[in-house]
Amino acid sequence: MKYLIVTAIFLFSIFLGRSDMSAQEREKVAIFGGGCFWCMEPPFEQLDGVIDVEAGYSGGREKNPTYHEVSSGQTGHLESIKVVYDPEKVSYKQLLHTFWHQIDPTDEGGQFADRGEHYTTAIFYFDDEQKKSAEESKAELQASGLFDKPIVTAIREAVVFYRAEEYHQDYYLKNVLRYKAYKKGSGRENFINSVWQNKDTLTYKKPSQEELREKLTDLQYKVTQKDGTERAFSNTYWDNKEEGIYVDIVSGEPLFSSEDKFDSKTGWPSFTQPIDVKYITTKTDRSLFSVRT
Repeated sequence: MKYLIVTAIFLFSIFLGRSDMSAQEREKVAIFGGGCFWCMEPPFEQLDGVIDVEAGYSGGREKNPTYHEVSSGQTGHLESIKVVYDPEKVSYKQLLHTFWHQIDPTDEGGQFADRGEHYTTAIFYFDDEQKKSAEESKAELQASGLFDKPIVTAIREAVVFYRAEEYHQDYYLKNVLRYKAYKKGSGRENFINSVWQNKDTLTYKKPSQEELREKLTDLQYKVTQKDGTERAFSNTYWDNKEEGIYVDIVSGEPLFSSEDKFDSKTGWPSFTQPIDVKYITTKTDRSLFSVRT
């Protein structure tokens, strides 16, 4: 087995673990309209850090709408999902990333075989931070060149979310065969596979040197920008045992999971593998009268 020994711990900007707040106090909510809510629940429920996902209706005028009323197209509601998540384990940007990968963001008349306003797409934001993230994510997707049509997904202020009837909740688990047939027959599955497979539009950017000078401490800057090394057995995370994800302090890229952390006896945090190899670059270093990676 190959091991990765991280000698520059300040590559990691945050460790998502211990908090003085309770898990319930940390919970946040996101609402997305992505067409058929049966198909929108599974991708989010599979994310680590997502606590609960509900199918329902949002954005319309009627109080306590029923499925029949919403599907008539007269209430103004969109079929939506409400995602309750722990921001210390999964970020809102990651939720946006998952959202885009489930839909056709250029379709202003519905989604795939489902037509009508109630099947159109929207991101419902709760605060300025979510709004800004949604706008930046949408602009990034448009600039990626992945689509030759405008991105028409609306970004709207969140309003009341109404939970859908119980038989709609976790439909993909209650009616496995019907769900699979529907997802494929509607055209959603083929679209996702053809457009999104092996593509990743979630990008990470390195700030300017001026920004890094302002953002990082002297030691952090030396380690990340000047090939410096922290002292062994005297750094923040070498003996840390909390659960979480280590990310790059410079770009925000997810690097390592605590599940892959092991004691290498070196005094630096060490991992058996990265979260995703595409975020790791290996280089040969001969500066210390030896060859190391």
